Amino acid sequence: MEHTTGSGQKPYKGIRMRKWGKWVAEIREPNKRSRIWLGSYSHPVAAARAYDTAVYHLRGPSARLNFPELVAADGRLDELSAADIRKKAIEVGARVDAEVACTSVHTSGTTLASGACSFEEKPDLNKKPEPEHPDGDDK
Repeated sequence: MEHTTGSGQKPYKGIRMRKWGKWVAEIREPNKRSRIWLGSYSHPVAAARAYDTAVYHLRGPSARLNFPELVAADGRLDELSAADIRKKAIEVGARVDAEVACTSVHTSGTTLASGACSFEEKPDLNKKPEPEHPDGDDK
């Protein structure tokens, strides 16, 4: 899959590709010189979704998005700090990056260990394990 057009244009707004192949996203805060760093991702779609999340929270429903049908479904629009916007954008980008990586592994025919791409909840390793039987026997 080609990630830039022949003229070198980026495939999505708000992202760029690093020399070593990672895709990054950042956005300028309105009426400020500062930027909000939105993360580094393996796939351009993940970086674009992180950008969309941030621009939507900064500019509202009138924001020009890469995937308007996906962010608009998010619904809630709260007044957030730059740190909160960064956190939300990185969560979205990381989730999309993992989903794209999992999908591309499955469609390429690569065999994975069972559950390698499942997003099931991991056990809390800080908790003391509970016995399997209520009476504590290991029958």
